[in-house]
Amino acid sequence: MENWNQLKELRDVYRQNVKMRLEEGAAIDPPFEKEMMICAGTGCISSKSDAFIQSLKEELAKNELSEKVNLVSTGCFGLCAQGPIVIIYPEGVFYHQVKPKDAKKIVEQHLMKGELVEKLLYHDHETQEIINKLMDTPFYHKQKRVALRNCGRIDPEKIEEYIAFDGYQALSEVINNCSREDVLEILKASGIRGRGGAGFPTFMKWSFAKESPSDQKYVICNADEGDPGAFMDRSVLEGDPHAVIEAMAIAGYTIGATQGYVYVRAEYPIAVKRLRIAMEQAQKVGLLGENILGSDFSFHLDLRLGSGAFVCGEETALLESIEGHRGEPRPRPPFPAVKGLFGKPTIVNNVETYANIPQIILKGPDWFANIGTEKSKGTKVFALGGKIQNTGLVEIPMGTTLREVVEEIGGGIPDGKEFKAAQTGGPSGGCIPIEHYDIPIDYDNLLEIGSMMGSGGLIVMDEDNCMVDIAKFFLEFTVEESCGKCVPCRIGTKRLLEILEKITLGKATMEDLDKMEALCFHVKENSLCGLGQTAPNPILSTYHYFKEEYIAHVVEKRCPAGVCKNLISYEILEEECIGCTACAKKCPVAAISGEIKKPHQIDQAICIKCGVCLDTCRFHAISVG
Repeated sequence: MENWNQLKELRDVYRQNVKMRLEEGAAIDPPFEKEMMICAGTGCISSKSDAFIQSLKEELAKNELSEKVNLVSTGCFGLCAQGPIVIIYPEGVFYHQVKPKDAKKIVEQHLMKGELVEKLLYHDHETQEIINKLMDTPFYHKQKRVALRNCGRIDPEKIEEYIAFDGYQALSEVINNCSREDVLEILKASGIRGRGGAGFPTFMKWSFAKESPSDQKYVICNADEGDPGAFMDRSVLEGDPHAVIEAMAIAGYTIGATQGYVYVRAEYPIAVKRLRIAMEQAQKVGLLGENILGSDFSFHLDLRLGSGAFVCGEETALLESIEGHRGEPRPRPPFPAVKGLFGKPTIVNNVETYANIPQIILKGPDWFANIGTEKSKGTKVFALGGKIQNTGLVEIPMGTTLREVVEEIGGGIPDGKEFKAAQTGGPSGGCIPIEHYDIPIDYDNLLEIGSMMGSGGLIVMDEDNCMVDIAKFFLEFTVEESCGKCVPCRIGTKRLLEILEKITLGKATMEDLDKMEALCFHVKENSLCGLGQTAPNPILSTYHYFKEEYIAHVVEKRCPAGVCKNLISYEILEEECIGCTACAKKCPVAAISGEIKKPHQIDQAICIKCGVCLDTCRFHAISVG
């Protein structure tokens, strides 16, 4: 592609193929009569969406519809709990939880007869109202998709579709009409901060790298997403890889870099595949490589695969890994913007940060700055999981409250349970209790209450979660993932885990709680990198807000949530037991005895506290103490 005008002309040509998505419900004459958008992200593929697509192709061919219906395999729509999802244009009807066997029904009933397949339509879990358009579900009402704008809307393996939705127009604008200083001013005015966790102003990081003199500079995308339960970056790379490529090229132009690297987890095979395809396509049409769009700007991009080390999400450890060394953090300063990859000035931003850049360039900094709060501009993507109705990927304006996310977007807690806490920031974050349920989510508010934004994991917990056990879960992760380079993290986190294990076993004393708290602050203040510095956060936040649970474990030798096995016991209520023998038959260690039609007993010396009896009893005759 030789120039900007040629790119604009191609965009207009390619738009003919996506008219139904651009102008839903309008009277248009596109190449196809129907378009079917089918989620082909990791979550839906695990639910056999690829098998559904194959069945659909066979049914279309059988009914001579292959030339009339355009099948589009997309990235994640977000409502993962209801996947695989299918949207049919131009009517915009969506079906959920489709199976390969449903392909025949959809083709014969919907495509050929024009009748909705009622059993596949979505029923709102509260009102039981039938909702047949995806964006009409409560899940989307308070969302604003910026970083996720193309996920579920385009085929990520076709550069033509990305260009049709204004792809690479921002890069063209920058190369043709902006100086490097102009780009920095746009980013500064937009107020965008890094979406990787710390929230550092993006323009400032890029400015430092631009001002650092060097014969070579580098642009890095940190796609080493390691938080338990997080899949934001993976979904963007699977659903819209060109957005990241375009933004990295813009970053290269701005700081004077000609080489970039995407550092992505090898455990993300679909994301890796689509990134490779996207890079090859961009290279082929001249949007990567030498003299982009006929200019004197050149930018090359390569992939580097991580091996699953959580510490490589820390930017200096990531740089060490790209250089071929063991992934261990470096002391700072100097910061990467001054001395980074191979000793050269380097910027490192995460996937979500880059995904916002093209839209800021195209729509202007004021558009972005008007979303969110005074100090936290724009939107934030969260992987919503845990005890929640609508697990999935959500993108909300900064300042949306936790209550809105949980109850309105997430659909509330299942089974009538009560909200207890939410963990943000994964192993580096903290728990938000119900007393802060109405807190507006932004960088500063979360830090003020002992949590943090992090990269975007949001795990919801209900009354059945033990907060000591939650803290132990995250400490087990950080102990396993510590690189071992510095003593405070290598030894300190191990000692913290040992104290937590004593607490959950009922062997701790009040003195252990004092030691635990003091050690947390020592590890925070003396660890080399962010992994160690934030590792105590889950302990400190749960201890601060749920101290009574820790004391119950230590003083009363009791787990209030009934989770820690050594501190609970199962007993059969004599007045409720009818002697049906169901629990005795299911008990894996034969700890339950008794005659038929007479109350049974549990031998505590044999009981392994597996909870099978509780799950089996239909008469609520098992108590947990």
